[in-house]
Amino acid sequence: MIPRVTSQTMMRSALNNLQSTMSELAKLQEQASSRKLISRPSDDPTGTANALTIRAEQRANEQYGRNISDGDAWLNTVDSALSNASTLMNKIRDLTVKGANDGVLSPSAKEAIAVELESLRSELLSQANATYLGRSVFAGNSDVGEAFTSTFAYTGAPGSSVERRIGPGTTVRVDADGAAVFGVGTDSVFALVSTIVSDLRSGTNIGGHLASIDGHQEAVRGRHATVGARHAEIQRAMEVNVEKSVSLEGQRAEVEDIDLTKTILGLQMQEVAYQSALAVTARVLQPTLMDFLR
Repeated sequence: MIPRVTSQTMMRSALNNLQSTMSELAKLQEQASSRKLISRPSDDPTGTANALTIRAEQRANEQYGRNISDGDAWLNTVDSALSNASTLMNKIRDLTVKGANDGVLSPSAKEAIAVELESLRSELLSQANATYLGRSVFAGNSDVGEAFTSTFAYTGAPGSSVERRIGPGTTVRVDADGAAVFGVGTDSVFALVSTIVSDLRSGTNIGGHLASIDGHQEAVRGRHATVGARHAEIQRAMEVNVEKSVSLEGQRAEVEDIDLTKTILGLQMQEVAYQSALAVTARVLQPTLMDFLR
């Protein structure tokens, strides 16, 4: 038996097809204008969940990037201070060797050496009080403005450190222990230089202080090497962070963004399909006798 097809049936079918085509056309137009595959969660619930996960990873990676940049600046400050301190220690040693030649130096020459040593001590103290964004890089997690006072007392927090998280489960220390680098109290390098200056002015031979100077030089070099290793770790973390940032952005774009060329081509094809459907429907659904009788 041949099923009966009425004009109303054809009309409803044509309208449904046109509505479906128009809906797809509107969807493509929205994607082309926003350049996003997902405008609302209902467009793609699975894609939305993936996009949220990727964006959370991006935010975490961005925070690690800020931590890395901050840690890099801290370590650059520490590295510069230790480099300068090492240079100053070399000058102090050279002057001590020179000042130990009692037989060839006049009192005025020794006084000149003493004055220069005092100047080097002040410069060394300045390096020991190096700061980054108002915080001493040699005072641990203490918020004091300087690690050493003018009387050479250490004001930092003993045993504490400043660390930065540079990745999941990975932290790096970005400061240096001022007490270990420069010493404290009468054992500090500043007190040592003061003693050398006093001995020079009192006529006491200062050659016996060379071993102590060598010990402080070794302490500075040792901490400098440690800081260099941490700095290298920070640099590697920075490279990894940038690579991960690019990777995550690619993943996000794959989930959220459209392929513009593909979308525009699809939009043009859908427009042609819609126009063709309109033309065919207009030709097929011609007025019938029943339309006039009604």
